Amino acid sequence: MAVKIKLKRLGKIRSPHYRIVVADSRTRRDGRAIEEIGKYHPTYNPSVIEVDAERVAYWLGVGAQPTEPVLAILKKTGDWQKFKGEPAPAPLLVAEPKKARPSFEALAGDDEGKGEAITQKKKAEKKDEAAAESSESTEA
Repeated sequence: MAVKIKLKRLGKIRSPHYRIVVADSRTRRDGRAIEEIGKYHPTYNPSVIEVDAERVAYWLGVGAQPTEPVLAILKKTGDWQKFKGEPAPAPLLVAEPKKARPSFEALAGDDEGKGEAITQKKKAEKKDEAAAESSESTEA
């Protein structure tokens, strides 16, 4: 039985996620797998690649053949070079953790007028009062 290390597709139509699996070469792409040994999310920036290096080394040692896409992934992670005895590649780019957004209280600072409205009263009210006062004085 020929064993292959290949990608198993998951996810919605335009957001693919892959699992790196060890499977019989005669099974379908998304069919039954012997073992799952990693993840690959190409749509993230940078791409997420997680591989269990010990299991990859074991399966390569017992004769499993990687497909071309998996071979490219293993070369990026350095597992293929380790198996072949070649020098390791440059480290992968890792995404920086997102910074926490500051809370509302931290942004507000120490304002004296907390909880009070800052908008000015309308000037039309003053004009109405002045007109009412003038009409009262003319009547008298």
